[in-house]
Amino acid sequence: MGVEIERKFLVSGFGWADGSPGARMTQGYLSLDPDRTVRVRLAGEEAWLTIKGRSKGLARAEFEYPIPAAEARELLALCTGSVIDKTRHRVEHAGHTWEIDVFHGDNDGLVVAEVEMEAEDTQVELPEWVGAEVSDDTRYLNSRLVQCPFKDWAC
Repeated sequence: MGVEIERKFLVSGFGWADGSPGARMTQGYLSLDPDRTVRVRLAGEEAWLTIKGRSKGLARAEFEYPIPAAEARELLALCTGSVIDKTRHRVEHAGHTWEIDVFHGDNDGLVVAEVEMEAEDTQVELPEWVGAEVSDDTRYLNSRLVQCPFKDWAC
């Protein structure tokens, strides 16, 4: 079984930025059921269908499959809620790859960093540009941001 173990942080500053453009991504959700979210993601001409289970601590089941970009575009039109628009940057730090998502559109102004780990007790050296940890705050889940975007956080 595929398992994702990750921690999520707000980003404070631009010390991570290396000038690279990152990868622009669009993603939407076919299912927002917390027991089985189903996501479609499109980045250029690459696309994936991802199924995730409910989180248990920092871990959850995750299965991801490449799909044709044309099919991803059709599936995005079927998604519920809004669609996430973000640019993802990958930054290496102390033996881990950090994914920094700079959100656009309804989530403009939100910048989040995630780091995947092999085990929940893996020690991760935090870069100086990492701010508050939000791993347990469901508002920062992408599946939640399509229902209640950052610009509307009164909901």
